Amino acid sequence: YDGNGCKRRHICILRKKKSHMEKQVIDDKVKELFISSRVIALVGASNNKEKDSNKVMKFLQRAGYKVIPINPTRINNFIHGEKVYGSLTDIEQKVDIVDVFRPNEEAEEIANQTIKIGAHALWLQLDIKSDKAKDLVIKNKIYYISNKCMKIEFERLFRGS
Repeated sequence: YDGNGCKRRHICILRKKKSHMEKQVIDDKVKELFISSRVIALVGASNNKEKDSNKVMKFLQRAGYKVIPINPTRINNFIHGEKVYGSLTDIEQKVDIVDVFRPNEEAEEIANQTIKIGAHALWLQLDIKSDKAKDLVIKNKIYYISNKCMKIEFERLFRGS
């Protein structure tokens, strides 16, 4: 572990101030995660076109990812052509990244489900963070990213490439 409580060679984007080199290493890891991933489970998906989760889902689909919506109140409905599941553990295929649009208080349970399904990363969207979720996934060698938007990070890292 480093001085910030982050496991070495694992993404931990909780540090407040990063040197240019640290930022580059983190950017490279996140870019590698985007490139190596194909399936994203989006927890907190909404069929409301005005919601950020809906916009991010559509963006990620257009970027070439299979995005599986998770919303226990919309089970078996469809969002952007994809069947909605009630929880991560209901998904029958391998998930690479779990992208979360739910309150901080739900992050720990979502982290437990992320571990159960063997995803490579837990990504908590803007304004979402949880030390308990972070500790759980890092102990299980799963990347932890919080308070970042997948759409914004994708656009920032891949613009012009």
